Amino acid sequence: MIPVFKIQGHAISPGHPPFVVAEMSGNHNQSLDRALAIVDAAAEAGAHALKIQTYTADTMTLDLRKGEFVIKNKKSLWYGESLYSLYQKAHTPWRWHKAIFDRCRKKGLIGFSSPFDATAVDFLETLQVPCYKIASFENIDLPLIRKVARTGKPMIISTGMATASEITQAVREARTHGCRDLILLKCTSAYPAPASQSNLRTLPYLRKRFNCHVGLSDHTLGLDVSLAAVSLGAELIERHFTCSRRERGVDAAFSLEPHELKALVQQSRRVWEALGKVYFGPTASEKSSLGFRRSLYVVGDMRAGDRFSQENIRAIRPGMGLPPKYIESFLGKRSKRRVRKGTPVSWSLIS
Repeated sequence: MIPVFKIQGHAISPGHPPFVVAEMSGNHNQSLDRALAIVDAAAEAGAHALKIQTYTADTMTLDLRKGEFVIKNKKSLWYGESLYSLYQKAHTPWRWHKAIFDRCRKKGLIGFSSPFDATAVDFLETLQVPCYKIASFENIDLPLIRKVARTGKPMIISTGMATASEITQAVREARTHGCRDLILLKCTSAYPAPASQSNLRTLPYLRKRFNCHVGLSDHTLGLDVSLAAVSLGAELIERHFTCSRRERGVDAAFSLEPHELKALVQQSRRVWEALGKVYFGPTASEKSSLGFRRSLYVVGDMRAGDRFSQENIRAIRPGMGLPPKYIESFLGKRSKRRVRKGTPVSWSLIS
């Protein structure tokens, strides 16, 4: 039995509706006012948490604009950008963090972050964040995982690109160094990600293999993949979020807008509710329908002593007579009394 994962008293488990995290990333476009507006919009849409990212361009890479330090994939949203310039645009200034987390608390959201190096963890600790997320690109950074685990706070690890062996190493390091509450997120680290490469059937495997909670960090377009993940046991859904894709944030192209995030919160809860439990027999809503099942009825007037036959007894609706399986018990038997057409068949007609 996996213990319930809790963040600031909010339970995350198969027994609770999916926990929806709005990822701000760099969609603030270097405006604190826009960042706070994203917090407000996420709260209004019904998200449970808002996540940011804690790094600077200098903690991420080198200020070089050549070779492997430039994005050369022509299919990338960021083709031609140097890593340094991209991270300059996308980073959330550290001096904003407190204001963002304060706004989260005011709006009833759980605010937390992904640290990208040890200095970010130290900084976030001064802000008393309730949990941490390890991003997919950092899931092989075992020193970072150890650093976060030693805080003793709940951890969310995204598994994008990771092999089974790499996930095993990450989980082992986290647990060995103090992590007690762990969620693994299935993730496809492409932007946007093709739905056909989501491989959601991995979710139950992750839960069983690592005895932990599971969720989805979803970079696909639309809601269908996220909702399908809930049907396979995802307890947490993380989506990039923006007030408007027209604002052209660095991640806007694959980010949800407020009406979409609201739909995700509502529809993921409905999918979770639909999962229910292993159950047979009529549900409460079906009980009134029982009377409209097929049952045995007399379909032609009969006198006392007449024999029951296929011509005067049939399985029809409604369901006030005996179940159809008993028809053989009546065929050829004589009626004890006069019976009118439309009479539900009961044992008293022959016994």
